[in-house]
Order: sequence, then C-alpha cells, then structure tokens
Amino acid sequence: MSSERKGKLNASGYVLHTLPWRETSLLVEVLTREHGRIALMARGARRPRSTVRGVLRAFQPLDLEWFGKNELRTLSNADWGEWQPLLNGQALYCGLYLNELMLRLVARDDPHPVLFDVYAQTLQDLSRGVAEEIVLRRFELALLREIGYGLQLDLVAGRDERVQEDKVYFFDPQQGPRVADRRTNAVQFSGGALLAMAADDWSDPLTSSQAKILMRQVLAFHLGSQDLHTRALFKEISLP
Repeated sequence: MSSERKGKLNASGYVLHTLPWRETSLLVEVLTREHGRIALMARGARRPRSTVRGVLRAFQPLDLEWFGKNELRTLSNADWGEWQPLLNGQALYCGLYLNELMLRLVARDDPHPVLFDVYAQTLQDLSRGVAEEIVLRRFELALLREIGYGLQLDLVAGRDERVQEDKVYFFDPQQGPRVADRRTNAVQFSGGALLAMAADDWSDPLTSSQAKILMRQVLAFHLGSQDLHTRALFKEISLP
C-alpha cells in the first residue's frame, strides 16, 4: 500500500517506457496500482554509479519512491520487487505491445488497480509460456473494460436479444454486434465466436482467429490514425 512520509510517496510498479533526458538522466513512465500511470524523472540514472541504473527495467515488479506534485515527479529510489522470469523471444515482443497499449490508452494519474493486477498476471502468463494469442486477447478485453470501453459481445446492439451461435454479425466498436445480411460489407463474425469470447472460452481455434480481427478493429477505432509501433514488429515475426 502506498504511504506518505517526509513528502515522499512509495508504491509498487512497473516501468512502461524510458527515454534519455539531457546527459545523465531518464524520463520514466511507470504503472502503479494506487496512482495509475505516472511520469518520473530519474536524475543521474545513466551515470555508471547510479543506484537505479540497472533497476529500471521493464516487466519486473519494482518498489518505487518519488516526490513532487507536478505531472513530472522526481524518482528518489527504486528497488527490485518480487523477481519473476524474464520475457524472451516472442513473449518479449508481446510485452512491448502491452506497454505501448498502456501508454496510448491509459491516462496519467488515473488509478486502475484491477488493470494493474491484470497487467501483472499477463506478464506472469507470458513468462510461463501460456499461449500468446489467448494472453493478448484477454488483456485487450480487460484493458478496454477497465478504461470504460468494455465490449458487449453477447447481446445484439439496439435489440433486446442475445447473440445467436448460428448467426453472423458485424461489430460496431461503439455499440456492439449487429446482425449481418447479404448487403453487409463489413468484416463478419460468427455468433459462436462472439459468445465464446464473452465466456473466456478459447478452446476453438476459430475464436482466437476471429478475436484477433475483432480486437484490431476495435483498438484501431480507439487509437485513431496513428499505428502502433509494435504492430510493425508483429508483422515481421508473425506474432499474434
């Protein structure tokens, strides 16, 4: 739990991104459970003898301490939290994707404790080798839900009826599934796949393949015109 003493705050968190600042410092974006996403200046963090030089690594739980009330606070200390296995190979690229989504979609200074827990669990799943397509889709759905854009996958938009397994739908990012017909030019999804996504049932490969298409469509709507940098990496190495 966060606490305040001598004008300082401390909390557990994860590094989302670092950027060199001036000659020896870093600008660090971190995710904390109690304070949400915050920006910290790590003064002198790039100096050879800095106590935080090797600590500010992504995907590892950290104990952080900082001070300041402006949008950019000053990091005063960082230590390792509970160690977890490093992300390697495709899991590492998936982690970079998670972090980019967080930076693009989660506002600063807006705590999302449930999302923090989901993020931590997602990193653990990736480090343990859980199927990446399933891990990413679960995270995307949870992220949208926690920032207020949750998807209603099992009810037809504008109708008082449940999605039918044997029917075909297109998806309105703002309202949800709509019944498709022969005149529908939009990408179509099976009712069975939508219901499976809503139930967190990934046993059918069709569900994963359709969920990938659906989430790209919905995320593109919320992200706007700017592409994700990690999407380009995914194309190069055929990641989910």
